[in-house]
Amino acid sequence: MDRRVLIVSGLSLIVAAKATEALAQGAPPERTPDHAPNYPPAEAYSRDELVNKVSDFFGVTAEAAGAVISKAFKDNGQPTGYIAGEEGAAAFTVGLRYGKGLLYMKNRQPDTVYWQGPSIGWDVGGNAARTFTLCYNLQAPEEIYQRFPGVEGSAYFIGGLGVNYQRAEDVTLAPIRAGVGLRLGANVGYLAYTRKRHILPF
Repeated sequence: MDRRVLIVSGLSLIVAAKATEALAQGAPPERTPDHAPNYPPAEAYSRDELVNKVSDFFGVTAEAAGAVISKAFKDNGQPTGYIAGEEGAAAFTVGLRYGKGLLYMKNRQPDTVYWQGPSIGWDVGGNAARTFTLCYNLQAPEEIYQRFPGVEGSAYFIGGLGVNYQRAEDVTLAPIRAGVGLRLGANVGYLAYTRKRHILPF
């Protein structure tokens, strides 16, 4: 058997074991510090505000942006923040995803956010994408720094944009990506959102 195939297979088994262990534990990689500032209740974004931002961010029509925003609003209501960034992903049954962006909340300075995580499923290939993540019930920036498992069966593809849901405690995230097609529904995993870039996705 080809030596490279053996190496890739071995690495895939290691990543799969680590991903399964991390999913079972479910503990966030970074917790909100006890001395986090006391923020007033976060203000929500309107549908029109986000349709314009998504349309400009992805360079799509307002109709396409409005379709996916309307779906997210119907399921979750009005978001209190959003993350605009870029990410790269690759998979051969076991996948990895890394990204970086800015978290925006009204009346607060943007915060830099990194995310990384494994996935397991019928997924082969790689892609780089811009990502616009709606954040629901996020009351303080510190609440983003934890692990968010994907919600089973939550993948949608509307107007050329894909959206799926991730949930941890009371916070729900809805990452919107351009041109990812059915890859959203082809795997299960989680994304860990952190203050610093992590090489290992666990």
